[in-house]
Amino acid sequence: MEEEVFWFPSERSKFRIVLLHGWGADAEDLMPIGRDLIDGIGGNIELVSLRAPKAHPQGLGRQWYSLFPADWEEAEKAVIDLRLRLENLSTINIPLQKTVLFGFSQGGAMAMASGCELPLAGLIVCSGYPHKKLKLSESLPPIFFSHGYEDPVVPIQATKELINKIEMKNIIPQVNLFDGGHEIPQDLYEEIKSFLKKCFLNKIN
Repeated sequence: MEEEVFWFPSERSKFRIVLLHGWGADAEDLMPIGRDLIDGIGGNIELVSLRAPKAHPQGLGRQWYSLFPADWEEAEKAVIDLRLRLENLSTINIPLQKTVLFGFSQGGAMAMASGCELPLAGLIVCSGYPHKKLKLSESLPPIFFSHGYEDPVVPIQATKELINKIEMKNIIPQVNLFDGGHEIPQDLYEEIKSFLKKCFLNKIN
């Protein structure tokens, strides 16, 4: 099975959004959200959805690493592998500096762990959590966090912990903590679009 799902809105893309799905989902899971965001922004944006490398233990969907219980050694290897995949996506036309990494749940944790050490245009972490040995570099890309107060899967305290770690470096992320569960509600789309425009330096026509 293919590792990536690609969707190209333009043959002359200048920017890229990379989607990282959650535990038990698959590469196509976040594509509808990605399409909505691109349609709402306009411009030449390449959308790439990466597939987690491991099969989910229940037989449906994928996982970036074993989660219940969490295998943190496996997680560290998964982060290294993901960084390589992201670097391999980089091209002269669309380098990492013009790429935003967007992750949900386990994908959000992977986005945070892998993206904070890459020269990305931005990070979007929805319902994510910190890895056990998360190390934040001194130079972080712009970061957007969202999380539901009633999330029954990943407690909102996980995102609050990430925010605290980042603010300790005197960096203020953009945050939306909303009344809801383990989801990316459509009410957030406009705010995410605005964040993306800032990440792409308002060069989208």
